[in-house]
Amino acid sequence: MPQEIAISNEVLKAILSRIDEGIHVVDTNGKTIYYNEVAARHDGLNISDVIGKPLLQVFPSLNENTSTLLKVLTSKKAIYNQAQSYTNVYGKKIETMNTTLPIFVKKHFVGAMEIAKDHSTMKRLSEQLVDLQRQLLAKKNSLKRKSTASYTLQDLLTKNPQFIEMKKEAEKLARSHSPILVFGESGTGKELFVQGIHHASPRASAPFIAQNCAAIPENLLESILFGTAKGSYTGAVERPGLFELADGGTLFLDEIHAMPIELQAKLLRVLEDGRFRRLGGAKDIVVDVRVMAAMNVHPKAALEQKLLRSDLFYRLNVFTFELTSLRNRKEDILYLSEIYIKNFNQSLNKKVQRISDDVKEVLLSYSWPGNVRELKHALEYMMNICTGEQLERDDLPVMLKEFLKKGAKRISGESLSFRERVAAFEQEMILEALQRTGGNIQQAASMLRLPRQTLQYKIQKYELDAE
Repeated sequence: MPQEIAISNEVLKAILSRIDEGIHVVDTNGKTIYYNEVAARHDGLNISDVIGKPLLQVFPSLNENTSTLLKVLTSKKAIYNQAQSYTNVYGKKIETMNTTLPIFVKKHFVGAMEIAKDHSTMKRLSEQLVDLQRQLLAKKNSLKRKSTASYTLQDLLTKNPQFIEMKKEAEKLARSHSPILVFGESGTGKELFVQGIHHASPRASAPFIAQNCAAIPENLLESILFGTAKGSYTGAVERPGLFELADGGTLFLDEIHAMPIELQAKLLRVLEDGRFRRLGGAKDIVVDVRVMAAMNVHPKAALEQKLLRSDLFYRLNVFTFELTSLRNRKEDILYLSEIYIKNFNQSLNKKVQRISDDVKEVLLSYSWPGNVRELKHALEYMMNICTGEQLERDDLPVMLKEFLKKGAKRISGESLSFRERVAAFEQEMILEALQRTGGNIQQAASMLRLPRQTLQYKIQKYELDAE
């Protein structure tokens, strides 16, 4: 039995050492009994500096009230996703997001375990971003310049009748102060659209501030949006958030469906009465901010997948715009291409006059999963390598050449077997999903409703480029 226990301990240590998060375990006396390499990197220490030593000896800036490990030792209750800022024995400031759990063995309390994610770099960059935005706004105000919104609705070029009508409606609704929700595929110009609405509104000379809600931890995003109060956590200072910086203007929240559900409730309160509190603060702050939000998924799908609170959706859904994908407004493909050619002729010092009929056919038949952004980048590539006055097939970027080859194979491939046709169609779907998600395999797998491992196998099988 002792040998089995020893083997189990070794296996457990091997597993914990592979986890890409800091693991710190203390006994009931607050002495460290386990501390992995990731935690050591976070803290700028060696494992030997920590093992067997009292917690407060190694982290003197902490105390019984600020250490999540010591709190759990006292309360024997778990603490989830709590920000912690502290200084290690060498004077290095550390910012982490901690989940701290009590450890029970056969109902006996034996210690506490902390799982820490290092957010020092992300937090520092986010705070610098907020500070830079504040400085930029102060500079613009002192110079009596207009807001940071660069685009107008007239900059959204189109020949599509539905899109033209949508722009006219947006210009009318710009006078309102109600929230706006915009959704559509990536690359359709959602931020340009809301900038155009802001520019046409009575708030045009006030701030326009944009924040992407994806891939930012809840506590960090909350502090970015609402600011922090001094003492809300160790090392916290008085710092305004984006709502305060956008006072009188517009706050654009992109990928709002990626915002944690709990934080969506706090956002809803601001939309209802314009009041909020800084993280850790006790005083209500009142602002006048028009919120515009965007999603790259359909609101119905976001509600079904419980990515978006229904009450927040109905509050945002006062005015809603769906930006149509480029493949559904074919008249814009060649129209925009000609405009991009003129622009790139100037910036690249080229003299391209036209597009060959072959290339026009490819541009019109391709599905453009990256929409207008992808079209612009494709034209930029072609203009860079073109040596004559006409864009030819040889100038096409790799994705369009692959599309062309597959199309030719399907047209001339009467002899293709059923299995070959299925494989060709499968490759096309995978490439389109990868392109729509910017090469993100997890998102592409979700879009295709495949397990990630299955998609990775198929990418290797067909030798596809996932970038």
